[in-house]
Amino acid sequence: MILGVDEVGRGSIAGPVVSAAVILGENKIFGLKDSKDLSEKKRIEFSNQIKELSLEWSIGLSSVEEIDKYNIREATKLSMIRAISKVKKPFSKIIIDGNDNFFNDKSVEFIIKADTKIREVMAASIIAKVYRDQYMTELENKFKGYFFDRHKGYSTKLHKSMIKKYGVTNIHRKSFSPIKQFLNE
Repeated sequence: MILGVDEVGRGSIAGPVVSAAVILGENKIFGLKDSKDLSEKKRIEFSNQIKELSLEWSIGLSSVEEIDKYNIREATKLSMIRAISKVKKPFSKIIIDGNDNFFNDKSVEFIIKADTKIREVMAASIIAKVYRDQYMTELENKFKGYFFDRHKGYSTKLHKSMIKKYGVTNIHRKSFSPIKQFLNE
């Protein structure tokens, strides 16, 4: 049994980093791809299907405060540990997308582009992306005018223009250079 793990939001300048862990077992979900290769509508459809058909799935978050306190690498690791620790079903191997082997465990394998090769990691990629996108969309209700529902916290021209207009919020990663620049103006 493979437990696939992936994260979303590592390169964002606002909001949490979100990791998902998925065990599919023998269940087949046709058409899985990396979340970046799917439309928003398709991601949501797949996310619902994965949640319904997987043997188990979980989400782990690391907050903006943790990202700023520890750094993005440690915060990503923390979100992955949180997702993995929620899994109750037994698994024999963990496959994580990437090449940053921050777990000293033989049952953990880091594979570059695993989110395009391993179906459990593709599934984790999709669930994490849908979860984080919905989370960021909800933040638009709290921070009207920042358009978190559109840029999802990434460093876009629109996002930076809204920060310039309204200022840095408590959901912006103050340790990241684009935000530091706004704080130093």
